[in-house]
Amino acid sequence: LIYDSFAQYLVTEKGYDKDLLTLNPESFDFCCKGLALDLEDGNFLKLAEDGTVLRASHGTRSMTSEEILEIYGRREWKHFSTVSGMLSRSAKYYLYDNYFDLPGALLCARVVDTLDQHDGQKKYDFWKDMVAAIQHNYKITAFKENCGTYFPEVKSHPDKYLQRCPDSVKKWLKQLKNAGKILLLITSSHSDYCRLLCEYILGNDFEEYFDVVITNALKPGFFSHTPNQRPFRTLENDEEQEALLSLDKPGWYSQGNAIHLYELLKKMTGKLDPKVVYFGDSMHSDIFPAHHYSNWETVFILEELLGDKVMVPAETEFEPLEKKGKYEGYQPKTPYSISKQWGSFFVDRLPGLENAEETLVRTWSCKCISTYSTIAIPSLEAIADLPLDYRFTRFSSNSSATAGYYPSPPRALLPSEESVTMK
Repeated sequence: LIYDSFAQYLVTEKGYDKDLLTLNPESFDFCCKGLALDLEDGNFLKLAEDGTVLRASHGTRSMTSEEILEIYGRREWKHFSTVSGMLSRSAKYYLYDNYFDLPGALLCARVVDTLDQHDGQKKYDFWKDMVAAIQHNYKITAFKENCGTYFPEVKSHPDKYLQRCPDSVKKWLKQLKNAGKILLLITSSHSDYCRLLCEYILGNDFEEYFDVVITNALKPGFFSHTPNQRPFRTLENDEEQEALLSLDKPGWYSQGNAIHLYELLKKMTGKLDPKVVYFGDSMHSDIFPAHHYSNWETVFILEELLGDKVMVPAETEFEPLEKKGKYEGYQPKTPYSISKQWGSFFVDRLPGLENAEETLVRTWSCKCISTYSTIAIPSLEAIADLPLDYRFTRFSSNSSATAGYYPSPPRALLPSEESVTMK
C-alpha cells in the first residue's frame, strides 16, 4: 500500500513511467533496512561500521565487487561522517531505517531504472517529487480530507493492514500500570490516524492503557528541539490549539518536546530523576535521539532478530519455566526473511577479497544497535511474559557487542563454530 500510494502520485501528478505501478512481489526482496540512498548518483549502499561500502546497487541492479571498488574504493563513503553523526540529515542522501520507509526505497530504485532506460542520466533529480508524494499522502490534513491513497485505504480495510495486539502484550501493559509505572505513547502520526490504529489494535478503551498520549510528535525533533521551538499543544476535534507554556497534567497532547515531558514525569513520580525506558523501531527517529538528547534507556524493536532460529543461552537452561520468555527456544512460524540481494543486516564480507570467511565485518546499522540501544528485542511479545523485575543484560554492561540482544544474539554475530552448530 505504501509503495502504491507513492507510485500513484509520481505517475499521475508528476508524469513518471506507468511501469512503476505494476509490482512483482519478488521485487520486495530489494527492501532491506539500513541502506543509504545517494540521491545524486541513484546508488543504494550498504555500509560497514567504518563507513566503507559492502554492497551497492544502481537502481535495482546490484553492482559487482569490481564496480564497488572502482567507484568507492576501500575508504569511507564521502557522506559517512554526517551519516554517522546522526545529528543532521543532508539533501545528498537518505537513510532507510524502518519498515514504513522501505517501500519507498524500492520505488526510488525503480525510478532510477526507468530514468536510465529513457534518458541515460548521470545525475538524478527525482527526490523532490518523492518528497511531494510523501507530503501528499501523509500531510496532517490528509486523514480528514481523505486525500492520497494511503489513509482512505487503511480506513476502509483496517483488517487488511493491521494486526491486533496480542493479549500477552495488553496484559503486560496493564501489569506495568498496576505496578505504578507511568505509560506514554509518543507517535509522529496525527491524532486522527493514531486513534484509528489504537482502536483497532488495542480496542476502544486504548486510552486507559496510557497516562500520556502524544501525537504529531515529529520525532526526532521531539527530542532535539527546545520547548520554545516545539511547544505542546492541546487538541479539540483533532485540531491543534494554542501553545502551552508547560505540561501540567497527564492527558492527550500534540507536538511537544522531551524537556517539558520530563518535567511532567518528575511531578507525576515525585522523583528528581525518573528513569524512562523508551521503545522504538527506528534508529534515527527513536533510539538515537532518545539516547543522545534525553539520556533515556532505549529498547530497539528489531524484527531482523526473527530471521534466526532463536536459541536458549546455556546459562538459562535450568531456570524454572515461568522465568523464561516464550520466545526462548521458540521457532517463529513465519521467520523474518533475509534479503537475497543485500544479505545479513548485521554482517557482510568485504567486496573483492578471496578469503571471504576471514573478512566478515559488522555493518554500520549493527554498530549503531550496540552503541545507542540498551537492549534489542524482536517484538514486545518476546518480553511480555517475563516477570516485571526480570534483569536484562545491557549492551553497555560488558564489552561484548552481542550482550544486549534478547533472547539471544543474531546467529550472524556468533563466532563461526557456534553458528555451525546452530544450523
